[in-house]
Amino acid sequence: MAVRLNAVLPEYAGRVRLRTRPFPLEVGGEPAPRDILEQEWWLAALQEPAAEFAPFRGDDWPATTLPAFHAAWAAARQGEAIGHAFDLRIRRAFFAQGRNIGRPDVLVEVAREADLDLDRFTRDMHSGEAEAQVLAERQEGRDRYGVRGTPTLMLADGTKLSAPLAEPRLRNRRIVAIGRLPCYGDSCRDAVRALFDRAVTAG
Repeated sequence: MAVRLNAVLPEYAGRVRLRTRPFPLEVGGEPAPRDILEQEWWLAALQEPAAEFAPFRGDDWPATTLPAFHAAWAAARQGEAIGHAFDLRIRRAFFAQGRNIGRPDVLVEVAREADLDLDRFTRDMHSGEAEAQVLAERQEGRDRYGVRGTPTLMLADGTKLSAPLAEPRLRNRRIVAIGRLPCYGDSCRDAVRALFDRAVTAG
């Protein structure tokens, strides 16, 4: 979904602000479960050909993804556009390149590839404020807006929007059914434009 939103966003420059807010599922739950994510991997790849996916090779699966949330917060401190671009880079590092985004050294490598101010990035990521802000955002999402999973799309007033995605149904940690595919590839851009149009109308 992040790829779709960022692909359409330039068309709405000056009219819509896209704000990505963290909601780490492992807080109160478990870190990214490999057995479930690897089943959902191919479903995401089928729905969005513009996104990059490749099977995760090796045993260096992240024990936690919280450092990636801290890194995304730190990158966003260097500018909103930089934050969006870095968010996509983190996703690509994990889903396409099989890199352990739970390791701070890997996140610094990604920041270097993105030409971020590394001193500022490292300082912000490890400042303690990053963790506090991520946890505060998650709590607000849960308590104020009733967020229970990702992605959750909403307007500034908290009105939830329907994401054009086919959702899997799980039983005993296995995908047993998949919802109807609402769109595919470029046809999904129109669905995203409709979401942005609604945001413009809502003011």
